[in-house]
Amino acid sequence: MSLAADNTVDIDPPPPVAQGWSRARVLGYVLLALWALLGLAMVWFLATSWNPEFVRKYAPLYRSGVEVTLSLVGISIVAGAIISIPIAYARMSKNRVLRALAYGYVYFFRGTPLLAQTFLVYYGIGSFRPELQAVGLWSFFRDAFNCAVFAFSLNTAAYQAEILRGAIESVPRGQWEGSAALGLHRMLTLRKIILPQALIVALRPYGNEVILMVKGSAIVAIITVYDLMGVTRLAYSRTFDFQTYIWAAIIYLVLVEILRHAIEWIERRITRHLKR
Repeated sequence: MSLAADNTVDIDPPPPVAQGWSRARVLGYVLLALWALLGLAMVWFLATSWNPEFVRKYAPLYRSGVEVTLSLVGISIVAGAIISIPIAYARMSKNRVLRALAYGYVYFFRGTPLLAQTFLVYYGIGSFRPELQAVGLWSFFRDAFNCAVFAFSLNTAAYQAEILRGAIESVPRGQWEGSAALGLHRMLTLRKIILPQALIVALRPYGNEVILMVKGSAIVAIITVYDLMGVTRLAYSRTFDFQTYIWAAIIYLVLVEILRHAIEWIERRITRHLKR
């Protein structure tokens, strides 16, 4: 605001930042309205094309697909968490060789598509069938589900290792120094002091990784695993009914929302002492 020669007050125009925020808000409302319209269109389509015979016939198939999806993701997440611990340790190690090997592992699995990794395991390991039979591992890798679990575990281990490393390094150095001053062993310090604080930081990224794994699990349908997407493709090949994919999308959405609310509930529980 400035004072002109004729004693009139000139009001400066609003800063461009405020205008930018208003445009972004309008764009957000427009996108939200489009998503709402899309959701209403899906509901309307399902309501007008409701087929009780389809639901009766394929509901058990979808249920088995959900069970396979949850089994695949659950086993992969747990196995990946176990594998991620030594990788995270190596990433933080002062040994250059260990650090380089861990960095190469993380770089490869985070830098290449999960689909390509799954194909490498499913199709590539078959080239070593005589060697695997000699060591008794062919019975494991000849199953498409086991190949998917193996590929998914290696992939999520790279992401979880970086999540764990970042969470541990986010804890102030003074926590280590205070524990050392009290004469506590480093492993006891890590288990009792560092990890509880680090897991609060890592919970959200871990939750995002689980959700991404649920959505990414759909690719295993390509290697003949009858997960949720696999049974959806099977149902569509028999009926040529487009609502098979709409039902799959709704089920994926429900799974993701359940996981999201569960993660938020856990976060509220473990951080309630910080809000007092």
